[in-house]
Amino acid sequence: MAYVIAEPCVGTKDTSCADVCPVDCIHPTQGEEHFETATILYIDPNECIDCDACVEACPVDATMSEDDVPEQFEIFKEINRVYFDEGHAEGEKMLAKYLESKAS
Repeated sequence: MAYVIAEPCVGTKDTSCADVCPVDCIHPTQGEEHFETATILYIDPNECIDCDACVEACPVDATMSEDDVPEQFEIFKEINRVYFDEGHAEGEKMLAKYLESKAS
């Protein structure tokens, strides 16, 4: 099990979660490549140690355990994974597609 960052992070990108992460699995953070162009922050499911620190730190309740992801945010499990497995462009593309589908 890992933690996931979901839709409430859109437009926020508060890095409090990354600041408290003991294994540095939340990216991109300020100063990193892609921070300015990222829509949200992402949690690497392969690096996450399920410590729960990010949940308490998030001011918009965007971080949650995979087991606790509400149905409307299920896609974010895959979006976070794709971001790390296939790269920034693919993760952002998948997120943009999700956001477009909600707007129509």
